[in-house]
Amino acid sequence: MTLRFLHTSDLHIGRKFANIPQPPDGNIRGRLMEARHASLARLAGIAAARGAEHVLLAGDTFDTATPSPAILRQALTAMGEASGLTWWLLPGNHDNLRDAEPLWEVITRDAPPNVRALVRPDPVALGPTATLLPCPVAFRSGADDPTGHLPGLSCPEGRLRIGLAHGGITDFTDTGGAIAPDRDRTARLDYLALGDWHGRMAVSPRVHYPGSPEQDRFKHGQRGACLCVALDGPGAVPDVETVETGQFLWQEVPLSLHPEQDAAAALDAVLPTAGRRDVLLRLVVSGWAGLAERTALEAACNSAAPDFAHFEWRLDALGTQVEATDLDRIDSTGGALRLAAEALAAEAGDAALADTERRAAKDALARLYAYVREGAE
Repeated sequence: MTLRFLHTSDLHIGRKFANIPQPPDGNIRGRLMEARHASLARLAGIAAARGAEHVLLAGDTFDTATPSPAILRQALTAMGEASGLTWWLLPGNHDNLRDAEPLWEVITRDAPPNVRALVRPDPVALGPTATLLPCPVAFRSGADDPTGHLPGLSCPEGRLRIGLAHGGITDFTDTGGAIAPDRDRTARLDYLALGDWHGRMAVSPRVHYPGSPEQDRFKHGQRGACLCVALDGPGAVPDVETVETGQFLWQEVPLSLHPEQDAAAALDAVLPTAGRRDVLLRLVVSGWAGLAERTALEAACNSAAPDFAHFEWRLDALGTQVEATDLDRIDSTGGALRLAAEALAAEAGDAALADTERRAAKDALARLYAYVREGAE
């Protein structure tokens, strides 16, 4: 009989997103926090639609070892409301056993009957046909392979062996710890459900990272997802379906400019045309532009920004070409503004200065140009 379950990880419920600026007339941090909680209901809906009876949470269900009572209780309640599912929660590095010992005591004591805390590395029956082999994380940073004990664990003959662990096949965090890439083979696993990496990664046919169901960084460029896994029996190759779950898209968009290009039109061509309210966008601009084009680009960015959940632009890699006519537009009389502009242009092109100093001069010259042109118009 085919076993179906969802594999997810790294919900980081309760993350506060202090790295995202809060606009004076909005609440993007609150929306991002709520989306992480709402992913529980989305996971439950996907499980019901695909006939899965179990959700394996491969660590970092909570962002910290001490989530507030409201965050914890509301998350457990949401899981409990999906009464046809069993949720299996594994301690990860953010909610590890040592730092989050009181958290796991509360979950073990107060969680609904369909929520199971995997605080011991002991085999657990996953229905009548499978055995779950959990690898709870004891410390936030450790050099040991959390799956090292799996080859020595036995389970009844003829049952599926499913490992559940949190950590890197490669060392994601420079801690020195890494999971053996052949652990599925050495531990005779039919499937190894991993967490820690926030993007989707298929290590092998039997070893997978689902990524976070709700993304939290610009690194991966896709909405969050979970995996629906089907196993027909011991030794069968898993059928693994990636199912999108994320509300928000974190997207880094490159834009390369050349002098005299219509910067506003170039920007419009790379921006998404729909769904902007749920997009966090980072624009990374490179190439070369004159002061007029750079000013037009920044004006276009400021105009487009309110459409998005968050919009930031980075001009560090954009070179600025300064022509004599640009300086004339600032001040053609040879007065104080002209002298200031010439000094900034000289500093921006001075190879003897540090990059930070040249960048500061370039930005100051662009602001001066924009200020003067705005006043002239």
